Amino acid sequence: MSDSDSDSQEQLTVVLPDGSELEVTDGATVEDCAYEIGPGLGRDTVAGKLDGDLVAKEEPVYDGVDLEIVTDQSEEYLEVMRHSASHALAQAVCRHYDDVDLAIGPPTDEGFYYDFDDLEVDESDLADLEDEIEEILAEDHEIEREEVSIEEAEERLADQPYKLELLEEFADESDTVTFYSQGEWEDLCAGPHVDSTGEIGAVKLLEIAGAYWRGDEENPMQTRIYGTAFEDESDLEDFLERREEAKERDHRKIGSEMNLFSIQDVTGPGLPLYHPPGKTILTELADFVTELNEDTGYDYVETPHLFKTDLWQKSGHYENYADDMFVFELGDDEFGLKPMNCPGHATIFEDQSWSYRDLPVRYAEDGKVYRKEQRGELSGLSRVWAFTIDDGHLFVRPDQIEAEVEAIMDSIDEVLSTFDLEYEVALATRPDKSVGSDEIWERAESQLESVLESREMDYELEAGDGAFYGPKIDYAFEDAIGRSWDGPTVQLDFNMPERFDLSYVGEDNEEHRPVMIHRALYGSYERFFMMLIEHFEGNFPLWLAPEQIRVLPISDNNLEYAREVAAAFDDFRLEVDDSDRTLGRKIRAAHDDRVPYQIIVGDDEADDGTISVRDRFEDQEYDVEIDDFREHLEAERAEKRTEPDFLR
Repeated sequence: MSDSDSDSQEQLTVVLPDGSELEVTDGATVEDCAYEIGPGLGRDTVAGKLDGDLVAKEEPVYDGVDLEIVTDQSEEYLEVMRHSASHALAQAVCRHYDDVDLAIGPPTDEGFYYDFDDLEVDESDLADLEDEIEEILAEDHEIEREEVSIEEAEERLADQPYKLELLEEFADESDTVTFYSQGEWEDLCAGPHVDSTGEIGAVKLLEIAGAYWRGDEENPMQTRIYGTAFEDESDLEDFLERREEAKERDHRKIGSEMNLFSIQDVTGPGLPLYHPPGKTILTELADFVTELNEDTGYDYVETPHLFKTDLWQKSGHYENYADDMFVFELGDDEFGLKPMNCPGHATIFEDQSWSYRDLPVRYAEDGKVYRKEQRGELSGLSRVWAFTIDDGHLFVRPDQIEAEVEAIMDSIDEVLSTFDLEYEVALATRPDKSVGSDEIWERAESQLESVLESREMDYELEAGDGAFYGPKIDYAFEDAIGRSWDGPTVQLDFNMPERFDLSYVGEDNEEHRPVMIHRALYGSYERFFMMLIEHFEGNFPLWLAPEQIRVLPISDNNLEYAREVAAAFDDFRLEVDDSDRTLGRKIRAAHDDRVPYQIIVGDDEADDGTISVRDRFEDQEYDVEIDDFREHLEAERAEKRTEPDFLR
C-alpha cells in the first residue's frame, strides 16, 4: 500500500489498558496494533481482547475499542492454549475413529472438552487417545486460520450435521466464518488459538461423560471427553493432585458417608432430601443468619411456593426468565413455581401505606425457589431444581442506599469471617437482557460503585453479569483447596419498585418511589452447604457438627458413669457408644464419623470423677475435669470457632 493510499484511509482510535490511545488505519487487526506498539510485542502476540472479549489476533479492531494484547505471559494464554488442546483431542479422535460427528470443543476454567456423536469410546480408550495427542503435538503442525464464505463452509461441512446447525446461526451474523486447520484436520471455529500444535503444553484426558447437544435434554445425547492442559508438567501434576483431593472432598461422597442428604429417583435429580444430620447443620446455619437479621432490623415474612403468572408478568420474570421457570395450568389460571422471592416481598410492601419515617423496611425469608435447570447440568447440591435462599429485601429511600448497602456488607463480612473464608468482590453491570432505562441503570451502578470505593475495596468489573432488574455486588470465596465459589450478593433494584408502582409519602407529603435492595448472606443454603462439606471435608466446626461429642465407655462396667457424664453435657448433640466393640474400634468409628470430640471413661475416670478427652485430629488423650471441659465447649460453640481447639 502506498503512503498516499494509507493517508486516505479512515483513522481509528484504540484505547490501551493504561488509558493511552493508539491511532491506526481502518482494517487494522489486533496483531497490527501490537506491531504499532512495538515489534517485540507484535511477534509475541497470541490473541487479543476487544472490550473484554477474547478474539483471534487476526480480528480487526474498531473505533473506540478497549484493546488488550494477549501474549504467552497473559492470564488468558492458558485459555487459548486449552482451546487448541481441544482441537488436538478432536484430531486424535478423528484419526482413531471413522465417521465421527463433531460438535463443540471449548476451553473451561479447568481445562477443555469436546463433544462427539456416533462415538463408541470408554475410559480404557483414553490412554491411546492421549498417545495420539502427544504425536500431534510432536508433529508441530502450524495452526492456520482461514476466513471463508458461508457457501464454501457449507460444502466443507456437508457431512457434519452439528457444525451445519452452528453455521446457520453464524450466517445470520456474517457473510463469512473462520476455519482453523492443523495438518490433515480442520474445524469451524472462531478461535483464538496458539500458532502451532507444538506450543500446546502438557495434556491429560480426564473422563468421559454424556452431554445433550446444546444442553437441551430434547436433543441427542453425545459423548463428551474432558481433558486439561497446562504449560508444563509440574503445573499439570499439581492440578491432578488437587483434583484427587477434590474427589476425596466431594460433597456427594461425604454426604452419603455422613448421612447428610440424598437425591433419589422418587424426587428427581434436582430435588434433595435432607436427612436428620444434614437438617441439623442447615438449622444451625439458619439460626446464625436469623441472629444477624434480628440484630440488623429485619422482619421475617413468608411467601407461597407458587403464584399466578400475572405476578411474574408484572415483575418481568415471565418475559426474561420464563424458560427457567416451572409453569403449569391449574383450572383456568396459569401458575409458576417461584424462581425468586423478590416479587412476593414487593407484593407484601405494596399492601400497605408507608411514610418516609417508616423506611427502611427490611424483609427476610428463608424462601424455597425453583429453577428449571437442564437435567444434564444438575449435580448434587451444587445445581438443583429446588433450593433455599437466605433472602432479604429492603425498601429504602434514595438517601439510605449507601448506609444500608454498607450494613449488608458488614453482615456478609461477619458470615465469611466466621468460616475463615477469603473472598473477592465483583461489580456486575447491566446484561443484554434487562428491564429499565439507561438512566436508571447508570444510577444504580454508580451507587454500588460509590459504596465499594468508600470502603476502599478491591473489586473486579464484570460487565454484563448483572441481574435483569439491576446491578449487583457479588462475592466469591475460596475453599480449603483453592477453589472459588459464588456466594453472597447485594443487588440494587430501581426497576421492581417501578413495575409494582411502590411508593411512600415523603416529608413533602408527595408520593416517592422507594429503591429495592436484594441481598443474600450465603447465596443459597444448598450451595453454601455443599461448599462447607468440601471445605471442611466433613469435619464441621463444633457448632455445626451433627454429633458434637461421643462418650466411649471402655467396657460395659463403665456404662453407668458414661451416662452420668453424658447428662453433664445434655445441651450438646451427644451419643453414648454402648456397643460391644473394643475401645479401639469405638475410637475409630467416632473418627470415621467425624465427631469433633470423644470422651473416654473407664474405671480410673469413674473413681476420680473425671474424663479423658481426645479430638478427631489428635491421637493422644488428656485427663480433665468435667467442668473445665464443659466451660471450653460452651466458649468454642458460642464463638463459632472453625475447628476443635481444646487440646491445642
